[in-house]
Amino acid sequence: MAARSLACGFGRIPGILQGRGGPRGWRLRGVSALLRAAHGPRGSAPAGAAQYASYPTLSEQAARQPAAFWGPLARDTLVWDTPYHTVLDCDLNSGKLGWFLGGQLNVSVNCLDQHVQKSPESIALIWERDEPGTEVRITYRELLETTCRLANTLKRHGVHRGDRVAIYMSVSPLAVAAMLACARIGAVHTVIFAGFSAQSLAGRINDAKCKVVITFNQVLRGGRVVELKKIVDEAVKLCPTVQHVLVAHRTDNKVHMGHLDIPLEQEMAKEDPVCAPESMGSEDMLFLLYTSGSTGMPKGLVHTQAGYLLYSAVTHRLVFDYRPGDVFGCVADIGWITGHSYVVYGPLCNGATSVLFESTPVYPDAGRYWETVQRLKINQFYGAPTAFRLLLKYGDSWVRKYDRSSLRTLGSVGEPINREAWEWLHNVVGDRRCTLVDTWWQTETGGICIAPRPSEEGAEILPAMAMRPFFGIVLALMDEKGKVMEGGNVSGALCISQAWPGIARTIYGDHQRFMEAYFKAYPGYYFTGDGAYRTEEGYYQITGRMDDVINISGHRLGTAEVEDAMASHPAVPETAVIGYPHSIKGEVPFAFVVLKDDTGDSDVVIRELRSNVATKIAKYAVPDHILVVKRLPKTRSGKVMRRLLRKIVTGKAEDLGDTTTLEDPSIIMEILSAYQKHRDKGASGQ
Repeated sequence: MAARSLACGFGRIPGILQGRGGPRGWRLRGVSALLRAAHGPRGSAPAGAAQYASYPTLSEQAARQPAAFWGPLARDTLVWDTPYHTVLDCDLNSGKLGWFLGGQLNVSVNCLDQHVQKSPESIALIWERDEPGTEVRITYRELLETTCRLANTLKRHGVHRGDRVAIYMSVSPLAVAAMLACARIGAVHTVIFAGFSAQSLAGRINDAKCKVVITFNQVLRGGRVVELKKIVDEAVKLCPTVQHVLVAHRTDNKVHMGHLDIPLEQEMAKEDPVCAPESMGSEDMLFLLYTSGSTGMPKGLVHTQAGYLLYSAVTHRLVFDYRPGDVFGCVADIGWITGHSYVVYGPLCNGATSVLFESTPVYPDAGRYWETVQRLKINQFYGAPTAFRLLLKYGDSWVRKYDRSSLRTLGSVGEPINREAWEWLHNVVGDRRCTLVDTWWQTETGGICIAPRPSEEGAEILPAMAMRPFFGIVLALMDEKGKVMEGGNVSGALCISQAWPGIARTIYGDHQRFMEAYFKAYPGYYFTGDGAYRTEEGYYQITGRMDDVINISGHRLGTAEVEDAMASHPAVPETAVIGYPHSIKGEVPFAFVVLKDDTGDSDVVIRELRSNVATKIAKYAVPDHILVVKRLPKTRSGKVMRRLLRKIVTGKAEDLGDTTTLEDPSIIMEILSAYQKHRDKGASGQ
């Protein structure tokens, strides 16, 4: 099977970039001044930068005078059709969240048109395709023309302002164009990770009531072909709102085309490469992105136009020390918020060259990342701890084999990075000379909230610690009684006491759930769901989730989703799932299941349960361990005590804490005995 030589709708593009081009019309006020001031004197500061004297001064201004801080930044960073009249109108008690009210703009204009006007042949995207050495470069002009053709195609097929469009595609220029095309015409995109099953895909499409799905015939990943269109075919049978499926071609292989299906490249070729942008209100929806919660269906988080774009652009520039002409390499999938904020919207708003990484860290070998860094001369590299832990085990030779001298900043995202992986990144990958930023943030926050940079020139970076809140992020640690904890050397529930522009506005169709999930536990505060430790110096270290959400290779997964998938089996009346430590993935699901008395071969049921989870959610959600038990530990009110199950599987059974509320305390020894047999069986290789 031959992969296509075309860049998925972009036509044939020269394989060699003729220089990086010069500065792309950066404004000297606002965010540019912030960038220079935040990193100390690099030559003369621009006029008006004196007010941004230092990191502490900036932080204090952003905390005490958010309107005075964010207002000028929004004015100078974004291109507006109509200026806003009110910087913010927010109240965390009531869940009222509004930024840059009265303003009108178009996100695609900010990401494309403004750069095309100044430097049309500057490179917007470098598509690092699955096969190394076959990268494709897309200029800002080409990306704008493709975006407009796709936008016109959507309009011709009935997509209007406010309609929802599902994008189920691999990392590619056409996927980016699809996102921007939706933004251009005022449609709302929901990008769905291309690893999700048909049922998970259908659930998200139905919740968003999507009118159109955009997908590929097939995709390539790690040398393997994934039949994306077949998954979409299965999903849309369950989706009554879908009117059209636009099918692009990543490979030359033909796939079945049904009555809903439209060949995307053929339709785009008929369209004009110009599309008038829709002028959108600052608080109009830009996109929906689904994330797992501790209970029930994944939440469709709503991000709006101006605040999200500003926050992703400013954090991109300041956290990573992005400078005009840099090649920014974030290897996240666009199906996650990291791909939205730091592959697409943040870099493109800043006129950057952004790398789209289609492959895997170990294809064709464990040197793939670093060979890519050498070949593309990447300046910032942003990846996940799970990948770094995997590559660490292959040894240093795969890193040292390649020239990494272009690297200036290394970043980590998705989960707290462990000390060993941090040291390897710093010492081996970065040769002890690169800034290493361990970043903490969430789908809900829209962009980075805690990171070692920006800071004052030469400020320390502590290993495996996110450290410093970003401008406008006012953190608070709460104790078990809901009181704010003062001082250092304390651990508590991580909350944010003040709204920021990038915060999600609601859960689509269920604002009450939004309030209960994020603002009910600690009234007047946004509760992150994470715990954190604050040092004497005021630095923050994330200690992990406090609710029933586990983090598998940076992918958040609600234990309730896995439990629901397993409980659908007729032989399983009850199940409980917890997170279990894993040396590479960080966490994996560990499932305890109760089987009906008349169940036959339990091994057969376990195989069927694994298949159920893969089918209903995704393969990465399949539990690594499934332990059959006679019953689950419950309180007298019937609540399963999952913390006791965590203690048992993590070797802390001698410290179970208060068990007086258990309906039958003898169950602990019963489960502990079953777990020991399970562990012994695994150790013996049976």
